[in-house]
Amino acid sequence: MPANETAPPVKKKGRRARLIVLVLVLALLAGLGYGAYWSVDGVRASFPQTTGSLKVPGLTGSVEVKRDAHGIPQLYADNDDDLFRAQGFVHAQDRFWEMDVRRHMTSGRLSEMFGSGQVETDAFLRTLGWRQVAEEEYANKLSAETKKYLQAYADGVNAYLKGKSGKDLSVEHAALKLSGDYQPEQWSPVDSVAWLKAMAWDLRGNMQDEIDRALMSTKLSPAQIDELYPPYPFDRNKPVVEGGKVEGGKYTPQSPGSTGSGSGSGGAAALGSQASTGTATAGTGTATGLAGNAGAQGATVGLRTQLSALADTLDRVPAILGPNGSGIGSNSWVISGKYTTTGKPLLANDPHLSPQLPSVWYQMGLHCRTVSAQCQYDVAGYTFSGMPGVVIGHNADIAWGMTNLGADVTDLYLEQVKPEGYVYDNKVLPFTTREEVIKVAGGASKKITVRITNNGPLVSDRSEELGTVGDRAPVVSSAPDRGDGYAIALRWTALDPGKSMDAVFKLDRAKTFEDFRKAAADFEVPSQNLIYADNKNTNGNIGYQAPGRIPVRGQGDGKMPAPGWDSKYAWKGGRDSNAGYIPQNELPWDQNPSRGYIVTANQAVAEGGSGAGKYPHLLTTDWGYGARSQRINDLIEAKIKDGGKISTDDMRTMQMDNSSEIAALLTPMLAKIEVSDPGVRAAQKLLDGWNYTQEPDSAAAAYFNAVWRNILKLSFGDKMPKELRIEGSCMNVLGNGTGPADDLAKTVRECGTRDADSAQPDGGDRWFEVVRRLVKDEKSQWWSVPAKGLNKPATTTRDELFARAMADARWELTAKLGKDQSTWSWGRLHQLTLKNQTIGTEGPGFMQWLLNRGPWDLGGGEATVNATGWNASSGYGVTWVPSMRMVVNLNELDKSRWINLTGASGHAYNSHYTDQTTMWAKGELLEWPFGKDAVDKATVDTLTLMPERS
Repeated sequence: MPANETAPPVKKKGRRARLIVLVLVLALLAGLGYGAYWSVDGVRASFPQTTGSLKVPGLTGSVEVKRDAHGIPQLYADNDDDLFRAQGFVHAQDRFWEMDVRRHMTSGRLSEMFGSGQVETDAFLRTLGWRQVAEEEYANKLSAETKKYLQAYADGVNAYLKGKSGKDLSVEHAALKLSGDYQPEQWSPVDSVAWLKAMAWDLRGNMQDEIDRALMSTKLSPAQIDELYPPYPFDRNKPVVEGGKVEGGKYTPQSPGSTGSGSGSGGAAALGSQASTGTATAGTGTATGLAGNAGAQGATVGLRTQLSALADTLDRVPAILGPNGSGIGSNSWVISGKYTTTGKPLLANDPHLSPQLPSVWYQMGLHCRTVSAQCQYDVAGYTFSGMPGVVIGHNADIAWGMTNLGADVTDLYLEQVKPEGYVYDNKVLPFTTREEVIKVAGGASKKITVRITNNGPLVSDRSEELGTVGDRAPVVSSAPDRGDGYAIALRWTALDPGKSMDAVFKLDRAKTFEDFRKAAADFEVPSQNLIYADNKNTNGNIGYQAPGRIPVRGQGDGKMPAPGWDSKYAWKGGRDSNAGYIPQNELPWDQNPSRGYIVTANQAVAEGGSGAGKYPHLLTTDWGYGARSQRINDLIEAKIKDGGKISTDDMRTMQMDNSSEIAALLTPMLAKIEVSDPGVRAAQKLLDGWNYTQEPDSAAAAYFNAVWRNILKLSFGDKMPKELRIEGSCMNVLGNGTGPADDLAKTVRECGTRDADSAQPDGGDRWFEVVRRLVKDEKSQWWSVPAKGLNKPATTTRDELFARAMADARWELTAKLGKDQSTWSWGRLHQLTLKNQTIGTEGPGFMQWLLNRGPWDLGGGEATVNATGWNASSGYGVTWVPSMRMVVNLNELDKSRWINLTGASGHAYNSHYTDQTTMWAKGELLEWPFGKDAVDKATVDTLTLMPERS
């Protein structure tokens, strides 16, 4: 019998009610023509065996799988191959549906599972060619050791799959089998490698900003766009590293013993420069036309159509890690033992990703019974189902965490195309092409042709709307003839084969900061901030490394699409040459800074530009703006001043900090505005004495965030082009004179087209910075809004617009939460619903009801440390979250703490499906046993995996 029967018991009444619901739902399934009756036993058929023993082909010795009360496994083996073979088996036990969907997504084969509705997504992913790149990496780039581990892992997955189908694997597989006789194929090592491409895609940097700036130029002036992309505030928000320099081909951090606490004397100076151009304009926000200086004065109709369609295509690609934009990021920080109560470092990490069910993370320990040359691993932390190794966590010697560096690793190129090829330096070059056949469940296959230029694949080929570029693509007289039109190519570092999979195993067995940096050098994509701690020496060591492939451009800075026909805008070096990237030895790093701590939360890595203490390479123009990172810095400084010490619980408390920077700025202004309407005045009084914290039960937080949303809508949202406004948001605008029935004086109805997760303004910390600068100008053009009806007068000043936003917010919350504002709460607006991927999102309603969970009322919010993000254009629902939280205690690893968003299991109605979520929502952390005695004490189930011969 499956051993999760031994988990903490569910109340009998609740269990009976749940089983009745299951019977009703499954009977409903049978009644819809599937021709089978699913019983409760049928749902439980896929639950993993967690006690006793099982024989697994390929094992050379026994492997113990010890699970705690939350189903989190710790594996014990005698050699590396057995350890990773067992990891594959256990991942498949709990998460094979998730693994199966992921590999179909990364290879552009979702249509084989879900039918014709996924063809466009598959075509786009086939065009990117993730699978082909992964195959090349496995064949030519990865070490023999890594390939051996990947094969052992695949063998473990396949050992689990042997003889299973349909309900033996999951409820979801049972539904697919009944509707179309779907049968999963064998797992391959390339399936694991390809997952890193999906991870890199969701963390790819500023592609969305590049598209958005180009689309904004159809309606806004360059000066207006500059105001919406202000420079990074180095005078207020510290970068990750300070005072380092690049000399002789090496980056040298600021010497220990120096102040290490300067706030950046350069103020709002440039973020970076490139030696090849001799400029330092990376942070100025200049947003002229195509490529900034290619002569195109804004994106006209042709490019506007292409970019809008590309944005729509991007929105349809499954965002496994999260919506790409200001939200996706993470917090991590590490504190030296001289400032901790333990005397050794403490390290915290909470990556902000899309809420998934199950969580994107899977907690696990991988232990060699005796660490030796034959068995090298003793590590625990967060893994990705479908990929061997531990991605974030600690071993016996070091701990590490990750946040998104946000480097600009993608560029869009406008290509001038002809029937025989594409134009490059006044020559027509032939496309590289490949044919792809997309198989479709229940339908005919579709064939596509992928065309590739020397800048990358033509992503615009994947939309009929993009197939014809139009006659108005933005070019100048020096551009090539229009010929048959223009297309958009994507240059992206992850499309060049690399060695990131090698880095995972090197991190898992690293023992020193030198080992850690060598591992980081192989972590090419996605580019991440890596923080470090160890338990050596008196107080231990802390450190930081910025790894990754980051391009060196010719002309242009990556903020706008570049002219692909001009080689001056190409990346340096060839497609297969490392000459095109910033040398690893010149990427920023730090060790034991004198301030005693390191914070990375998607802020600027270093202050760029020329001169002493400035970083000479362009990393990106689109950092996060430092609201979260500076709050963490301030919390640490407040704690350690006058000799204070930080505990493990202090780290947890910091992770749950939900104070709002924008509320602290605007609330005093809102309180001074004269309000005549008694209902609005009563809402205004909610802000009296509020401390700007966004607790779930806070009425003040609910009202302020509604006011903030309406300020953004009035000031910026209604002034955006329709391609950036949320789909369905309609307004009357003057005709643009482009159609036969139009003229400049005719009013037309124009509706937004952007997906809810990526619509603008999203309210992230870029918008904090925009408004922070604008509030100083009480008569800025952004405060001008026309009247709308009798009760919404025109505004021309800041306070007039704020007053209108306060009124709009009052009546919005009345509609959403009721007239009695004493019942208002932020959590009722700001809710998290966990959705099972694919079927739980797009499947039949009854399957969504069966597989999804929630809602949970949450605190926190946008750009707070407790970063439960929401998009201000679309509403208040949670769009990304701290996907896990961990605090590592390097003095006593068994006193480390961790939590996952959901649970270990991917099986609906398993007791570990969402058994960590309520604790996660409250900010609680679980014990994290690591040593054998601690693991044995926590173990409630033990499964022994045995060789076939025994």
